[in-house]
Amino acid sequence: MYRTLRGRWVLVGLGVALAVAAAVAQAATAKGTFERTLTVTGPVDLAVLTGSGHINVRAVEGNQVRIRGLVEARSGWWGNNSLDPEEKVRRIVSSPPITQTGNSIHIGRIEEKELQENVSVSYEIEVPANTRFKGETGSGHQTIEGLKGPVQTSTGSGHLKIFRIDSGVEAKTGSGHIELADIRGDVRAETGSGHITATGVAGNFRGDTGSGSVELQLAVPAEADIETGSGSVEVTGARGGLRISTGSGSIEIEGQPTEDWKLETGSGGISIRLPAEAAFELDAHSDSGRVHTSHPVTVVGTQKPNALRGTVRGGGPRLSLETGSGTITIH
Repeated sequence: MYRTLRGRWVLVGLGVALAVAAAVAQAATAKGTFERTLTVTGPVDLAVLTGSGHINVRAVEGNQVRIRGLVEARSGWWGNNSLDPEEKVRRIVSSPPITQTGNSIHIGRIEEKELQENVSVSYEIEVPANTRFKGETGSGHQTIEGLKGPVQTSTGSGHLKIFRIDSGVEAKTGSGHIELADIRGDVRAETGSGHITATGVAGNFRGDTGSGSVELQLAVPAEADIETGSGSVEVTGARGGLRISTGSGSIEIEGQPTEDWKLETGSGGISIRLPAEAAFELDAHSDSGRVHTSHPVTVVGTQKPNALRGTVRGGGPRLSLETGSGTITIH
């Protein structure tokens, strides 16, 4: 009896596997490309929105915007789509969602419902350097480089790489890494899960990640505000106000405090490297750990191994340092 039932279940499982394999085999795919060249006469406003697909934008010389699109479509596993993939691709390629009004160019999502399902459109775009950009994709990576900006871009899931922008940047991804380099202007970077790396930032910085590390290198005196649920934080070139909070992870700072710093971690060490002549007020506390400093501190109150309050070289900006478990070191 047991062997009979087991045999029947084996046959049922085999049947399901064969059905799935047949359905996958029937899921046809199709690809197609299109190109458009648009002429502009001044600063460009470019907006790119796609439901699924990558977006790559880079600056080139000239007064033209060149758009190359890659359309990919596949049928549903069970063949219940109203249009086959080839027809979807043909219709999108023949009439891509691109509009131009003067120097404003809009590349939009596919509006026809029957063309939306199981379709992705990726874009390679060349623009004059004097371009402002806004981008959005439901899922896909983005790379933007060489623009005057500002740049405002987001993706539901995918990595963002933004380089050599001459004004502010706002970058957001639900899940993915954010990489920034050589940004002039204020930066706002946010990811639900992923690392944030920013180098050569010449402006105020705000970074948020649910889980992932943050590495920041500031090129000018500026404010920095960083928050992560779990992940380490490293900042170099800090010469302005600084606020850092992480649920779990170490904090490493190199710079010169010219305004107050507030650093907090639930579990992890805090390490700060300052110039030998730095003057500041110190309030450092570790629930489970010790506080060390090589700077001469005039102690206020009672000094403890895990807590230290006082002034250094007559005082200055306030350094408030706190960790639930970990060592605090001020070099």
